Amino acid sequence: MSIEVFLDDTPGEVRGVVARDGRFEHLLIQREDGVAEHRLGARCVGRIAEVHPGLKGAFVDLGPIVHGFLPFRGQDRLAVGQKVEVEVTAEPREGKGPTLRLIGAWEGAPRLLAPGPTAAEILSRLAPGVEPVTGLAAIQAGWDAEEEAGWPGELFPDTGLDLMVQRTRALIAVDLDLAPAPGVSFGAPARTRANRQGLHAAARLIRLKSWGGLVAIDLIGTGQDGDVVMAAAKQAFGGDPDAVFGPVNRFGVLQLALPWRRTPLEEVLNGPDRLRRPGQRAQDIVRGLRFALLSDTTIPRITARAASADVALAAPLVARLGPRAHLEGDPAMAPGAFVIEDR
Repeated sequence: MSIEVFLDDTPGEVRGVVARDGRFEHLLIQREDGVAEHRLGARCVGRIAEVHPGLKGAFVDLGPIVHGFLPFRGQDRLAVGQKVEVEVTAEPREGKGPTLRLIGAWEGAPRLLAPGPTAAEILSRLAPGVEPVTGLAAIQAGWDAEEEAGWPGELFPDTGLDLMVQRTRALIAVDLDLAPAPGVSFGAPARTRANRQGLHAAARLIRLKSWGGLVAIDLIGTGQDGDVVMAAAKQAFGGDPDAVFGPVNRFGVLQLALPWRRTPLEEVLNGPDRLRRPGQRAQDIVRGLRFALLSDTTIPRITARAASADVALAAPLVARLGPRAHLEGDPAMAPGAFVIEDR
């Protein structure tokens, strides 16, 4: 298995990418304007703001506006106003704050004690000993991984597998099917092969999208060999020790539960209206401009022309690219659109 690692450190945002055998597995995005207290692995001092017996946990004031949630374990007994040290085990999603793990009692005002690991540190854990590629190739890998993470599914001509992966509020629905194609068999061996391929492809897409929660996988055919399917599922999804697998039911559906870790990628990039966040639009301009600067170092001046509101947000970051980088507001351009020009 070949592993490639990419690290794009563009002003305002760092992206880390891991690819295995030419397919993207992980896309990490860390923004400078993100809330450090909400990043996975961050350790903070918090104040118990509310104890909620019905939820078997407590809401913790970490300082930022959105409180974290601390599930109780065993005999945990906490009181409102108590100061505690906690660690972020799941980043915010869907308007909810981060999920926390209790480390112990502490003192003082809510504050950050230690930030979560950087993108470079996470990459070193995902691919030990692999040196990250930087520069133009890293920027392109980040773009390509983001595009692939937006795919709802994939077709595999070699087996006829037609894969769809969709997330609802309740669960992740994965549909495996065999698409009619020349040379594609619908016999039991072909179904087994396509199911195995589909499990691995679905697991890769779910990881790339940073999704978690209940997963329901509609396998191809019924009367599955439960042991064979379970072995394939654990190989595909078993990288996380907290994953929980259920049996294949009589309808040919496999269920499993994956722990939430990171904010879903679509929420990192887009707002509740599913449109690009203003800050992300500005970041796109900065990254596009940096790519152009690195592509040809002989051009003395390169200008990004974009909507005035996007230019205003991008300006402080573009200033860090050096004297060759320039911005120009264009009231005729739509938000999110930009053009890179050699002038």
